[in-house]
Amino acid sequence: MLDLNAQYEVLAYSIGDTKAGTKMGKLQLKNKTTDTVLNCILWEEAINRLDSKIFKTGNIVKITTATYNERFNNCLITNMELLIEAKAGIEQEEALELYDFIIKTIDEFKNEELKRFTKNTIESVKDKLLIAPAAKVMHHNYMGGLLVHTVECIHFALAIFPELFHKINKDTLLAACILHDIGKIYEYIIDPESGFVEYDVEFRKNWISHSQYGFSLCMANNQPIVARMIAAHHGRADWGAMIDLGEKDLENYYYIVHHIDDLSAKFGRISINDL
Repeated sequence: MLDLNAQYEVLAYSIGDTKAGTKMGKLQLKNKTTDTVLNCILWEEAINRLDSKIFKTGNIVKITTATYNERFNNCLITNMELLIEAKAGIEQEEALELYDFIIKTIDEFKNEELKRFTKNTIESVKDKLLIAPAAKVMHHNYMGGLLVHTVECIHFALAIFPELFHKINKDTLLAACILHDIGKIYEYIIDPESGFVEYDVEFRKNWISHSQYGFSLCMANNQPIVARMIAAHHGRADWGAMIDLGEKDLENYYYIVHHIDDLSAKFGRISINDL
């Protein structure tokens, strides 16, 4: 429900066209007190009147004029106030430090073929990786978010590995953590000024998902185990997994990157306001 006294965090914002040919904004806000999500719409007049920077992901805003539609369970906003402006993402210095940590991790691989493939892949996309988000809404959806998420996954993998009783190769596990979301550098586009994240239309014409991209990349470079771990990392087919972990008789290695990825997505620096 609408609370005009509440402070809301901007989760996501996009603009589309109505059937009448006018613009309509779709805005997701999270009530900072109740932690509930409010789905909102804005007509073209409100979009044109408001400064676009108010819609930046992570901003703290107050709704000043709006009506709540119980039938459609959404809020029609006509005016808002910016209370706290969020950063668009991590600072360049931190991004470079995280990137260097990933390269250092790869340099410690004992498998020379896997080291060469993983390092060449990461180095070839450095500029994109330094600013890429890890998602549009769900987690790490800010500039540099993919770096933060990837490094969190590496840390979780290193912490868990001693307890895996040699049932998985360390280099393979780390390579899968590093590459599991590599397709996201092409799947998403982020505006460095506003922090807005959108899907890349061209990517979706050629690829089903970032998981398919990562799987294909690894298979093409003779890394089938890494590829399968990437294919399963979303856990369930209806969550986008190419290999559903509900299938019977899967080998142990299929499960680990899914759980590591999930830990980061739930307990890491998920929001821009966690930075």
